[in-house]
Amino acid sequence: KIFKFLEFMLKNETLFFELALKSDALLLGDFILKSGKKSPYFFNVGSFFKKGLIAELSNLYTEEIISRKLEFDVIFGPAYKGIPLAAAISASLSTKISKPIPFAFNRKEVKAHGEGGSIVGVLKDKKVLVIDDVLTAGTALKQSLEIISQEGGNAIGCLVALDREEILDDLLARDKIFQDCNIDVTSIAKISQLIEFLDNCDRQDEAKIIRNYLLGI
Repeated sequence: KIFKFLEFMLKNETLFFELALKSDALLLGDFILKSGKKSPYFFNVGSFFKKGLIAELSNLYTEEIISRKLEFDVIFGPAYKGIPLAAAISASLSTKISKPIPFAFNRKEVKAHGEGGSIVGVLKDKKVLVIDDVLTAGTALKQSLEIISQEGGNAIGCLVALDREEILDDLLARDKIFQDCNIDVTSIAKISQLIEFLDNCDRQDEAKIIRNYLLGI
């Protein structure tokens, strides 16, 4: 069973990286991340949307949810990129397990008319799985956790497409978040795996840039 799970994980990672390269989601250059940190690379999940590959991407999220046996009541997608992700994953997962999977998201601006409020969907008294694109320093995730808590929900974990494996206080960001918030962050793939994938695809120059960044060179 362990071998089959590892085999599945390898397949999912490879499919994800192939889609990422196909959609030009991996950008190299000089970038300022949401955390304020400078980076020589940026992973843009919006490229999947532009290329019409959101169904393929959401299917990879769905496979992770099923294989990891994540149990929750509702998916939460933070504004803005998390919203289409949550919607697509909800539809994909609902189809695969033949069960309606609700999703919710926050608005950046509070709606003053209609149903009002800043949340679409129900989080109160629900077990919530947070969906996002990339884990860097966990800034966006902590904002999501605060929103869910304020709405009376219980966050059970977070699933992202790519874990950048950034270091915070001498710990990997995912370990730091678990230490601070008691929340598991899982991912379809990790940046260290992308480096290996690029090496195997004869894209050593790109692999070297990212590897040196991780090593602090």
